[in-house]
Amino acid sequence: MGIALEETDTGSLLRLDGAIDIASAAELKTLLVQALGPGRAVRVSIEAVTYMDVTAVQLFWAAERKARQAGTAFGVSDEVPGALSTALAEAGFSAFPTLVPAG
Repeated sequence: MGIALEETDTGSLLRLDGAIDIASAAELKTLLVQALGPGRAVRVSIEAVTYMDVTAVQLFWAAERKARQAGTAFGVSDEVPGALSTALAEAGFSAFPTLVPAG
């Protein structure tokens, strides 16, 4: 499991690796708040995620909503892995936040 935040002048990239679940929720929330703070675009790399529980999905949903309200771009930087996409669909989530190109 790993979460890393890379910040640039144009935005932030949050890289996730491995299982993202309740054990990493506090760290994920802290880094999402930090990334959203400056009002720049936030991209999330999930290509290396092997598992994501509903806690993480809820945090992303809330972050996307906050970004939308602030007029800031928020979404994934790469394709959602097939197994993760299937798990999200089975949990009732029709879509993960939109793809945001590197900038």
